Parts: sequence; structure tokens; C-alpha cells
Amino acid sequence: GPKGVIAGSMTRLLLSIIGILLIDKETILFIHVTPPVPGGALFAAPAERAYLALGCLIGIAGGPLQAASRTLLIRMAPKDRIAQFFGLFALTGKVTSFIGPLMIGILTAITASQKAGMAVLVLFFVAGLVLLARVKDE
Repeated sequence: GPKGVIAGSMTRLLLSIIGILLIDKETILFIHVTPPVPGGALFAAPAERAYLALGCLIGIAGGPLQAASRTLLIRMAPKDRIAQFFGLFALTGKVTSFIGPLMIGILTAITASQKAGMAVLVLFFVAGLVLLARVKDE
């Protein structure tokens, strides 16, 4: 059902973000690789290719996540109040859209590390998966 698709997509996003956080110029998941060569071809280094591959996985997970979220909302909302639930769904998306970038910015400013700032996404996805586990898919 849609809950499984949401959980799978969120897990893919979570693992992709963790993977991206573990990529450096000379390492991929703690494994040393050939560093990029100055003046070399675009995306010739293994770390650059891994980054692109993980970015593609993030893109692939986004579509099913959005579609399954809407499907789950339709299943959970009372039939006579679907429009109200979709309005609330849209409103909460707009109202909370600043929280992620704000937290990333604050952590990046405090730590002077973009990776540390992006690590907040891991916390958000883990929290989302924990909350999703409590949802009854009927």
C-alpha cells in the first residue's frame, strides 16, 4: 500500500543522504578513491560519479513519495472532508517548508561545515519514519 511506498521512498532518501554525507574528494564511504584531477574531465573522479548516482536516487524517490502521500491521505481522510484534508496537507507543507533550510543554515553557521548542516536531514527523515510507523494504513 501507500504506507510501504512512503516508507521505502523515505528510506531511500535517508540512505542516499547518508551516502552523500560520506563522500569526500578522496573517499566514498570511507574507501580511498582517485581524487579529481585539476583541469580533468567533468565528473571523471569516482567521488563525483558516486555523488551524481546518489543524487539520481534522491530524484527517483521523490515522485513515488509524493504520489503515495496523496494516496494515503485519500484513504485516511473521511470521504465528506477530503477537500479540507487536502487543504490542510497543502498548508502544512507551505508552513513547514522553512524549517529544514533554517535548521541546515543554523547548523552550518554554528559548525562552519556544510556536511554537519546537511546532517539535520538525517534526523528529519528518521523522525518521519518513526512517526509513519504509528500511522494505521486502512
